[in-house]
Amino acid sequence: MMNCCTLCPRKCKANRTDGKTGFCRQTDELRVARAALHFWEEPCISGSKGSGTVFFSGCTLGCIYCQNRSIALGESGKAITPQRLTQIFFELEEQGAHNINLVTPTHYVPTIAECIANAKQKGITIPFVYNTGGYEKADTLKLLDGLIDIYMPDFKYWSESTAKNFSFAADYPQAAKKAIDEMVRQCPECVYDDEGIMQKGVIVRHMLLPKHVYEAKRILAYLHESYGEKIVYSIMSQYTPMNLFDTFDELNRKVTKKEYDSLVNYAIELGIENAYIQDGEAASESFVPPFDNFGV
Repeated sequence: MMNCCTLCPRKCKANRTDGKTGFCRQTDELRVARAALHFWEEPCISGSKGSGTVFFSGCTLGCIYCQNRSIALGESGKAITPQRLTQIFFELEEQGAHNINLVTPTHYVPTIAECIANAKQKGITIPFVYNTGGYEKADTLKLLDGLIDIYMPDFKYWSESTAKNFSFAADYPQAAKKAIDEMVRQCPECVYDDEGIMQKGVIVRHMLLPKHVYEAKRILAYLHESYGEKIVYSIMSQYTPMNLFDTFDELNRKVTKKEYDSLVNYAIELGIENAYIQDGEAASESFVPPFDNFGV
């Protein structure tokens, strides 16, 4: 599937098996920048023992404000074999991870699917989490049907112009809607263990951007109208300016308390109950781990 790659909505058609790259900047060779326990996900994912997080190099979005920019641009990461990735899954399980958390995995889906199937055949017992920016093709997600236990997508933008300006992807809103539909089809209900750790389900994240409260409200309204309480909502305030922008001055500051409170109050008005919110301390670069090939 990678000799004319159309795994993501960009449909670059790059011959990645021949060493060529498309928007994601990656060939068909697996590259991972970090594999370790991570404690800064939602409580039902990180729990008390941490989420076994695997950060893949490259990204299909390349948001201009990205906090994981070094891996999104493919500047960090180590090439590994599929056999090594499967081994990493078991190492994280042995460390006590509540789950295996696959971060920005879209451009490696066929290989990852094989590795998950292999790990499950060999007896791995913890859930697999698909952690994505939401810019997905439903047909690609279907390759993971029965393999992924928990989907954790972003729904970043309601406006095509915002998506184009910030992530070079005007088709993001429509792609995210179709992708989340497929995710909910595969995982139609949330299931938890006795400790409150999610075993099955869909968590949809929205990170509020400065001056974009209206857009965020449209997203929450759409999600609640479409899925009600079948999904978990994660309403995030952690936007952290990583660069200085001339064209988009609003991105040069954090979200204000007034902006975030307005969004949370709107969620309450909609009747959303199954949700996570963040306090003001969330907007910190401390959430960004070092991408130094640890655990790879």
